[in-house]
Amino acid sequence: MNITEQAEGANIILSISGRLDSTSSKGLEDVLLRAVQNKAGVVIDFEGLQYVSSAGLRVLLKSAKMAKSSGSKLVLASLAPQVEEVFEVSGFTAIFAIHPDVRSGLASL
Repeated sequence: MNITEQAEGANIILSISGRLDSTSSKGLEDVLLRAVQNKAGVVIDFEGLQYVSSAGLRVLLKSAKMAKSSGSKLVLASLAPQVEEVFEVSGFTAIFAIHPDVRSGLASL
C-alpha cells in the first residue's frame, strides 16, 4: 500500500493505493491518527485502493472515533466498486460520509 499526503489549506488529502490489509494497516493508522489529532479535516482518496480487509476497516473505525472526539472531520472519496461493496456489506456506509470525488469531499469539510 502507498500513502500520499497532500495539504489543502487546513485540510489533508490522503491518497491510498494498493491493498489495505493486516500488513499495511498500521502505516495508515499512524498517518490517520496523527492527522485527526491535529484537528485537520481529512479526505481519504480511495481511488487507487484495490482491496480492504477487516484490519483496514478496524483502522478506519478507530480513526473515525478519534476524529469525532478531537473535533476533526474524516470523509472518504472515490471508492472503487469492489471497495464500496465491502463498505456496504459491513455497514460502514452508515458510519462515513462517502463522496464521489476528492473535491466534493473537501467541500464537505
